[in-house]
Amino acid sequence: MSYISRAWRAAAPLPAPWRSPRPFSSASAPTAKKSVPYQKTLQEEGAGSGEPSRAPPASAQVVVVGGGSLGCQTTYHLAKMGVSGVVLLERDRLTSGTTWHTAGLLWQLRPSDVEVELLAHTRDVVSRDLPAETGLHTGWVENGGLFIASNKQRLDEYKRLMSLGKVYGVESHVLTPSQTKDLYPLMNIDDLYGTLYVPKDGTMDPAGTCSTLARAATARGATIIENCPVTGIQVRTDDFGVKRVHAVETAHGTIQTPCVVNCAGVWARALGRLAGVHVPLVAMHHAYVVTERIEGIQNMPNVRDHDASVYLRLQGDALSVGGYESNPIFWEEVSEKFAFGLFDLDWDVFMQHIEGAVNRVPVLEKTGIKSTVCGPESFTADHKPLMGEAPEVRGFFLGCGFNSAGMMLGGGCGRELAHWIIHGRPEKDMYGYDIRQIPLPSRRFHHSLTNNNRWIRERSHESYAKNYSVVFPHDEPLAGRNVRKDPLHEELLRQGCVFQERHGWERPGWFSPGGAAPVLDYDYYGAYGHQRHGDYTYNRLLGDEYTFDFPPHHDIIKKECLTCRNALALFDMSYFGKFYLVGPEATKAADWLFSADVSKAPGSTVYTCMLNRRGGVESDLTVSRISPGAPGSPLAPAFEGKTLSPGKLWLCSPTILQFIITECPHCATLLFSHSRVVLQEVLDTDLSNEAFPFSTHKITTAAGCQVRAMRLSFVGEMGWELHVPRADCVKVYRAVMQAGARHGIANAGYRAIDSLSIEKGYRHWHADLRPDDTPLEAGLAFTCKLKSSIPFLGREAVEAQKAKGIFRRLVCFTTEEKVPMFGLEAVWRDGKVVGHIRRADFGFAIDKTIAYGYIRDPAGGPVSLDFVKSGSYELERMGMTFPARAHTKSPFDPDNKRVKGFY
Repeated sequence: MSYISRAWRAAAPLPAPWRSPRPFSSASAPTAKKSVPYQKTLQEEGAGSGEPSRAPPASAQVVVVGGGSLGCQTTYHLAKMGVSGVVLLERDRLTSGTTWHTAGLLWQLRPSDVEVELLAHTRDVVSRDLPAETGLHTGWVENGGLFIASNKQRLDEYKRLMSLGKVYGVESHVLTPSQTKDLYPLMNIDDLYGTLYVPKDGTMDPAGTCSTLARAATARGATIIENCPVTGIQVRTDDFGVKRVHAVETAHGTIQTPCVVNCAGVWARALGRLAGVHVPLVAMHHAYVVTERIEGIQNMPNVRDHDASVYLRLQGDALSVGGYESNPIFWEEVSEKFAFGLFDLDWDVFMQHIEGAVNRVPVLEKTGIKSTVCGPESFTADHKPLMGEAPEVRGFFLGCGFNSAGMMLGGGCGRELAHWIIHGRPEKDMYGYDIRQIPLPSRRFHHSLTNNNRWIRERSHESYAKNYSVVFPHDEPLAGRNVRKDPLHEELLRQGCVFQERHGWERPGWFSPGGAAPVLDYDYYGAYGHQRHGDYTYNRLLGDEYTFDFPPHHDIIKKECLTCRNALALFDMSYFGKFYLVGPEATKAADWLFSADVSKAPGSTVYTCMLNRRGGVESDLTVSRISPGAPGSPLAPAFEGKTLSPGKLWLCSPTILQFIITECPHCATLLFSHSRVVLQEVLDTDLSNEAFPFSTHKITTAAGCQVRAMRLSFVGEMGWELHVPRADCVKVYRAVMQAGARHGIANAGYRAIDSLSIEKGYRHWHADLRPDDTPLEAGLAFTCKLKSSIPFLGREAVEAQKAKGIFRRLVCFTTEEKVPMFGLEAVWRDGKVVGHIRRADFGFAIDKTIAYGYIRDPAGGPVSLDFVKSGSYELERMGMTFPARAHTKSPFDPDNKRVKGFY
């Protein structure tokens, strides 16, 4: 018998893995002689015989590839939604890849409202729906979950989760150390700050869950074929030049199908290559050990000690002990033959978790180790699953890359993926999971990154290493940086710019008076022989952000904001996308795609939304009518016929791509009241209200360079956007800064934009606006051309909602107490929870905390303006409530005078 303490002592004298010249991957071959802690696995029902469990059909509506958690859940939900002809192909037996060895934990609370909803559905499926449908037990055990906090920041994070849980009816309690000891007598509480207890968390059995899903799916007409590996994906190009799935080739026959779902786990990348699809994930070893019997452990809750990066899963009268280390082992050569297999456990890597586990539950030091479990898991560059239709091939969907959360997210994501396949979009806001690499900077992965192995490897490693890190509101990655930089990058870096990373772009976050803070090459946190960076200014500034209070540089951002309000600020907004919509049908396309009436004269700019069929907001943007330019012009391409150009585009529905020619003149934006005085010295055009009114644009020259000037503002002040070709950006920037020097001009970043825009009441995509929000709910009814007879995408849904009434509404709140809020705070009205905050920041001009959130009527009635104004409100931040005032108009410049030049 091996004891944990003995293994610890034996491993202690060995050199630390990151100090030795250890290669990135393990040289040891996988072995099937390890033991998972489950009474039954599907391997025991018979090994792969080489023959399929049944003959593949000639055709199918949908073919799901991969019989793990996501494959079974997706198949089940497709069948449940009425899709006939669903086929699931598994190369060996169900669960044989990564699912069979998973720990199967389900925690109900995460720092995302959508993920809380996804987790709730998984829990409902395994604990309620499947037993009711099949009469079978899935293996669900509801023993509760206990989150350990060893410091204030960690407990603050848990309190945020508790407040969000109240919105969704998830019971949770913050416990003192002594209360924790009463609940879990075997726990060491000497170093505890507190804990969060969630009584209805639990565990799932992978074999029981997947076999029950399979039973329920086949009862509804789905076909599940085991021992049937996929050998090819046939893709054909249609008459419009679009690649589409045509068939799936297997070792036992070809299935014609218009739709393939890639649920192949760590093998998803190889399956994607068969169709010409990039799947940006990395396979890594993940391990846990199973202890011998522990007296007194029965019925204890599962434990996550995030600060020790360790979890303790109840396994009957024993524990499974695992965690996430900074030096995980990459599985370099993913074997196609690997089924029901486990790796040899590398104790040099794993021992760091033993120390944390023994500290938390001291009895482990003298407890025997019954078995080790080390298997493959897939991790992604942003620690989010890969879902949705691949941009390279229509009909090829992804459901993979779940970062060790495939069991707990499987039910919710399986349902959303099924809805996606059937209706063309998910029911919930799955923006963060959507793989689509549309060439817009606001989409998840730029196409230049999805096959960049260094970037994928670095970012996926950081995802694994920080799996248990506190999720702070303003954290930034250290891996995969400096990939996409605009022409002003070096200029701004010298002036103290602290950059943020978004979709591969380096964009200005804020400006440090302490000088340059460059982002250095990724050091893998000192793993694999890399030397950790010593005096790393950027990392130190990030560390200052690791708080749920106001950060130390709060006053620096305040200065940027007030300089914009009271003097002059320049924002580099090159990160915003700019696209041209061209062609003989451009006007007809614009009428259909954009909710507002954009059929204006050349030189006009209109703020609008793009909606889906349900009336949800897929993007908000400005659309500018332009005239033909000279051949080769980067500011106005030559074309024939009427053409419209989106001036700045945060997100664009895939529908528009067939009409778009991408073009990226970079954009520096000068904002505030003195901008007219300064720009009049730089631009060769009249900037008066009469000659250049708000929401118009024209081509002019600046510092001898041709630019497009747009009179717009995203911060609520009179200002202009200057769209400048790449080669001229630095020259124009320097000319503007020189002209503004005597007026107190200053650089400002996106942190200032966040504060200024919320203060003005401007909406942010994917915070205030999501695909599951409508313009009427978001206070953007003015963007819908309902008074005209012009049809547009989503019009019927918007009209129906207008007639029926609005049952949720976006509301602005302010608090007198200057308290930091970041989103996810619960909204209380007259003593009842009515919603939660989507976005919050501090408004420096009004000197108040500002928060926006959607609220509902607990009685189920419509949410009118009278309903909003009649309530008494409080916002709950980390368990504490603060009186709040609801506003039906922006608390700053509600009459919209300043953007029009009236001060």
